[in-house]
Amino acid sequence: MTQSGDHLSRRHWLAVSSGALGAGLAGRAAFSASLPQPTPTPRPRRLPREIWVATISQNNLTADNPDAMIRRMLALMEETLVYDPDIICLPEVFHVANQPGARPSLTKSAESPVGDISAPFSKFAKAHNCYVVCPIYTVHEGRYYNAAVFLDRAGGVLGEYRKMHPTIGEIEQGIVPGPLDPPVFQTDFGRVGAQICFDIEWTDGWQALARKGAEIVFWPSAFSGGAMVNHAACRHMYCVVSSTRKGASKICDLAGVETAKTGHFAQWTCGPINLEKTVLHTWPYCQRFKDIQARYGRKVRLTTFHDEEWTLLESVAPDVNIQDLLNEFDLKTHRDHIQAADTVQKEHRPRGAAAAKP
Repeated sequence: MTQSGDHLSRRHWLAVSSGALGAGLAGRAAFSASLPQPTPTPRPRRLPREIWVATISQNNLTADNPDAMIRRMLALMEETLVYDPDIICLPEVFHVANQPGARPSLTKSAESPVGDISAPFSKFAKAHNCYVVCPIYTVHEGRYYNAAVFLDRAGGVLGEYRKMHPTIGEIEQGIVPGPLDPPVFQTDFGRVGAQICFDIEWTDGWQALARKGAEIVFWPSAFSGGAMVNHAACRHMYCVVSSTRKGASKICDLAGVETAKTGHFAQWTCGPINLEKTVLHTWPYCQRFKDIQARYGRKVRLTTFHDEEWTLLESVAPDVNIQDLLNEFDLKTHRDHIQAADTVQKEHRPRGAAAAKP
């Protein structure tokens, strides 16, 4: 509309609304109804393996007691629903954090899920058809764990990861270290796993999850981890999503690049992850890149990190499957490429020489 048209429109509104004052609310409602109504914008179609992940930061978020903190956390989760998230991750034992006084004893703050603590999040997951990573204290056969409980879209327990490497302080308070074999959980979009806080100082759990085919690893934590989170993603070449009690929570892609992050002006963030993507060792597979581009054009995205000699191979079309691309062009994923080299090295290494795990 031209500027003069805008001016006339405003004059028309003033005239009509002035007349409506005597007619009361009915007149204003009639005028409002006469205005052209905006057409709802349809949601864009997702790629077959595109999921939306939300993560929350508890930084500077306080409450008087665990019940109040649970309500505050649920309110933040409600805000993320504008993005229709597939999965939401919460911080490490958020229900007892950032509150005045000493923490409740484990006997009062731990449960066998689904119990009173996780029940509201179970209901949320079912009501909004999403997964929830709910990190709380759990108890099993008299032992207490710092755990990440995975709730499925129906609100049921998909599984539980128990912190492998608790701090000395946690152990002194009664927390038992979890098994040194972290589980992966099969969702309707892919395989997921978890590490928790102090676990980031070790590599065993992260490596085990890579070997088991985890595509996203969630890291609930008391601290933000900084570059260690990015390093965990690029070192093991899966997505890492942190959710922290202080500092920033973030989403890191396979190459360790931050794609979404909380901060001073945002208590939560939500962003897409396309799981139809893999990492290649750039050489020698770069010799096939022009063939891939000629065959698929815009349907495939190749992103090369030249110094590291990594290349992300990503399908951005619903009819292109990464495994089919690997087969068609005789490509190996970075992980398979390194494993093949390790196998050949072992075959040619003199007996008795120590071998390193890739």
